[in-house]
Amino acid sequence: MTVLSESPDDPFAMHHAASAVLDDRGTVVGWSRRAEELLGHPESAVIGRPAFEVLIDPDDLPAAKDAAATCRRDGGWFGVLTVRHRSGRLVEMGFRAGALLRGDHVREWFLVGAPAAEVLEWQRDRAVLDGLFRRCPIGLVVHSPEMTILRVNKAIERFTGIPAVEFPGMPTGALLVSEDARRAVERVRQVMESGRSLVSTEQYARLQRDPARARAASVSAFRLQDPAGRVLGVAETVEDITERHRARLRLALLDQVGARIGSTLDVRQTACELADVMVPHLADHVTVDLSQPVTRGEEPVQSLAGPVARVAVRGVVGQRPDLPHPEGEPVHFAPGTPQARCLADGRTLIEPVLSPDWFLAEPHRGEQAPDLSAHSLIVVALAARGQVLGVMSLWRSRHPEPFEADDLTLAQELASRAAVSIDNARRFTQQQQTASTLQRTLLPRTVPHQPALEVAPRYLPASTAPGPGGDWFDVIPLSGARVALVVGDAVGHGLHAAATMGRLRTAVHTLATLDLEPDEVLSRLDDLVNLLATEQEASGERPAGEQIVGASCLYAVYDPVSRQCSVARAGHPLPVVTTPDGQADLLDLPPGPPLGLGGLPFETREIELAEGSLLTLYTNGLIGERHLDVDTGLRRLCAALTHPADPLEKTCQAVVGSLVPGQPADDIALLIARTRVLPPQNVASWELPVGPTAPAQARTLATTQLTQWGLEHLAFATELIASELVTNAYRYAKGPVTLRLIRERCLVCEVSDASHTSPHLRRARTTDEGGRGMFLVAQLTERWGTRYTREGKTVWTEQALLGL
Repeated sequence: MTVLSESPDDPFAMHHAASAVLDDRGTVVGWSRRAEELLGHPESAVIGRPAFEVLIDPDDLPAAKDAAATCRRDGGWFGVLTVRHRSGRLVEMGFRAGALLRGDHVREWFLVGAPAAEVLEWQRDRAVLDGLFRRCPIGLVVHSPEMTILRVNKAIERFTGIPAVEFPGMPTGALLVSEDARRAVERVRQVMESGRSLVSTEQYARLQRDPARARAASVSAFRLQDPAGRVLGVAETVEDITERHRARLRLALLDQVGARIGSTLDVRQTACELADVMVPHLADHVTVDLSQPVTRGEEPVQSLAGPVARVAVRGVVGQRPDLPHPEGEPVHFAPGTPQARCLADGRTLIEPVLSPDWFLAEPHRGEQAPDLSAHSLIVVALAARGQVLGVMSLWRSRHPEPFEADDLTLAQELASRAAVSIDNARRFTQQQQTASTLQRTLLPRTVPHQPALEVAPRYLPASTAPGPGGDWFDVIPLSGARVALVVGDAVGHGLHAAATMGRLRTAVHTLATLDLEPDEVLSRLDDLVNLLATEQEASGERPAGEQIVGASCLYAVYDPVSRQCSVARAGHPLPVVTTPDGQADLLDLPPGPPLGLGGLPFETREIELAEGSLLTLYTNGLIGERHLDVDTGLRRLCAALTHPADPLEKTCQAVVGSLVPGQPADDIALLIARTRVLPPQNVASWELPVGPTAPAQARTLATTQLTQWGLEHLAFATELIASELVTNAYRYAKGPVTLRLIRERCLVCEVSDASHTSPHLRRARTTDEGGRGMFLVAQLTERWGTRYTREGKTVWTEQALLGL
């Protein structure tokens, strides 16, 4: 026997309702205790009397008689009547009447009544329940404790396409694919056992009869119990939110585009970020093809008729092994293909359904998808600022649903945002390449070969700085086999810093040809920097957040004959000198101010370097990295320079490996030089008396020395050069005259005197007796010039050793 509990909300329940029995003439023959409680009439005052006389007010008698007539005609009646309480007040009651038949064909009427307010409320509740099952747009499913379906409403019928009458007795989740069914059964069981309701949980609801159609549903569930607490089942509301779910995914995808695309100013990386966002959220496979000039940072061409570069390929299972155009390869789309048409006019194209023979039909012959099972295609132009940069192809193969209009709109929006990022990266690349090209052209491409020093330079651009820096180095051959080493650093980054660096380097070259002392070179550079600053202030070209013009510089001159090195610095880090025995120390130099301050002196220090010593010059980016303090950097630098006999390239790499991280924050210029000494037998020097015989003596000495060196073929020219230079010194100078010959990569002839008057070329007239000597010297030599010393000057010439 199954015992059921009455609902406390049912007004006609046995313990809630008043009941009475009337005979066929309307006389009360039965009266319940509940009737006495509600209407006040005891059983003795009602039974045996006509109901109309006891319970009906005269004014309500017509309505009561109409109800009685309807009841006799239809065999029952349900409605509201006004009855009289024992106290005389009127009470609205809801009645349900039905006929009772005895075996002797006697008919009686059974009445059940309750207050009209309770009956009307119960009726509204019944109407709500009826509406849930018949007219509610949200699906309703009632599950039994045995995990079978008891009842569904019309919305579930529309959702599944199966009539509602076929659902009772069906196992829970029977219509869903196995994965979704397992989740549905677990959800219902959890609610059934725990009693905890679920509110608006989202899940996929793919039907077995249409598994290709991915649907999303919002499910709420609660347990059904009777008044005694016995579990009757679980009720679920199921709302189809597929469109809302897709819209939310599209918005999330757009948000991902803003967060993930354009994280770097690199064209290829930006294209790869776009492809990563597309798979698998929108497509199963994606290819991104850009105009080849765009990948190089150049302006896109007007017509993309030529091949494009495939910069990104992504797929849910990777690309096909036989795909003819993998990432990084050029691609040529045949005329008439969607990609070619998209590149030509910039329009987005969609092929919702691709037939199996689509790839073999004209005009698509030869075109291959990343997956031959692809069934839907979208081709989107990557266009920004009115220019087509490339094309993106989206394919669906595993995703069963074809592309639709909303997917096309989303793809266009994503492509538009990505195209702007790609164009920004292209423009940045273009600016970087322009600045880098300028910087490369301003830096020395090769170090000139010379006998005084073995040099190994290294330039490392900053990986995170906005543009090239102003660091530079230079190796400048000077007269007398000497060499100038220069390292400098212009303030800031970008084209401004690179241009400043170029002007300073050009100025250093010009000043070096004058054979000025290092402190004098820095003084002239300081004047130039002040001039540049004045020009920029006058024109208003002040870079935001930067000093107008500023730089540091270190200038050193090494003489391989005397082994003397003259060094001066302007706000630059101290160089490191490594002795042949491996002792590396900072060279103590006077602290000259940075270039551009003006009015402050610079000082030169001269040191003698043993043969095989290392002289290391560098910019502050080498020791000023954020992860190092300066003192630690200097200690590491000195430690890396303690092996002077190692190849210089190896030493450079040791310095870089010890001090430079993988991505330096500042540009670095490094210059390591190993000193050499000219053999004494390659240098000859004589002091000549000042007199008429000095030129003749100079010719004799020069001829004799050239014979010893095996350079007899240069004797005639050298005699003439030495004679002319000594003659000028005899005529126009004072003090002793020194003749020196140096044999290195060329033959150097020097004549020094105590005068600061410099000879110069001039074109002599036919009537002039002199003025042709320096003209002859210039014709017989490759180079010639004058350098000044504290004691006077030296006129020098260089001749090529053609005979060697």
